[in-house]
Amino acid sequence: MLPYYYSVSEYLKKTYGHKLYKLSLSGGMTCPNRDGLIDTKGCIFCSSQGSGDFAVTDIDKAKSVVADKYSGNEYIAYFQSFTNTYADADYLKNLFTPVIMRDDIRILSIATRPDCLGTDIIELLSELNSIKPVWVELGLQTINEDTARYIRRGYKLSVYDEAAHNLNQAGIQFITHMIVGLPGDTTADTVATARYIADSKASGIKIALLHVLKDTDLYVDYCAGRFSTMTMEEYFQIIGQILAILPKDMVIHRLTGDGPKNTLVAPLWTADKKRVLNALSHYLKDNNIYQGKDYEHRL
Repeated sequence: MLPYYYSVSEYLKKTYGHKLYKLSLSGGMTCPNRDGLIDTKGCIFCSSQGSGDFAVTDIDKAKSVVADKYSGNEYIAYFQSFTNTYADADYLKNLFTPVIMRDDIRILSIATRPDCLGTDIIELLSELNSIKPVWVELGLQTINEDTARYIRRGYKLSVYDEAAHNLNQAGIQFITHMIVGLPGDTTADTVATARYIADSKASGIKIALLHVLKDTDLYVDYCAGRFSTMTMEEYFQIIGQILAILPKDMVIHRLTGDGPKNTLVAPLWTADKKRVLNALSHYLKDNNIYQGKDYEHRL
């Protein structure tokens, strides 16, 4: 039976013949949305670790962290914390080159912002991409500009468009992040965001449900009753709508997430990721939901 969506696991097995495990790394950078260049408070939902709550600075330490989950010896080096192209090109070259040259690293994945991809950075990423595949992860979250201002994204949609164009021109794969359940976004806004990401020729998409974490400004608004989070059933329904409009060859890197359990406030049902994914699989099967309209001929 065909899978309901083109998962990153399926893509990696098809491309490399086996699973690769991600090592969550920190590149020692901050973010222009935190250091005062754009703002000092960061995105409204972002933790103090810049979405890299599980990241470490040493690859071998990162390998030891996942040793009980993965018995293989090939990995994706994922620079996750904060904005990992927010430095000059020389610093980034010295940081990324030794990593991508390691025999146990097959892919270099770099989380960043669309407004931190100048010409010199694109040139460096292109150079690295000629050695081994480079993935660039972009945090778009929504195309609703009112919602983008509320979450303090800090850049206009046109900035994402330019970054997507430049990465495509350079032949660099990029994965775009979106968040479901943002205050102010309707279901139509969420589906339109997914379609926009597909139209930008992103090679992959990461879909996350909005998490409320302690010590974030989003937490303050949640406690004040300014918005509510989704139920599991509501989330499954919108995931089904998103999958149906995504291209059949777009890699789905994430369909849900699990925030740090010690800071997660809502929705608490997301804490059991395995249970959520199993229930989602049943939902997609029961409702005959597949990615792309011509899934029968996919791949």
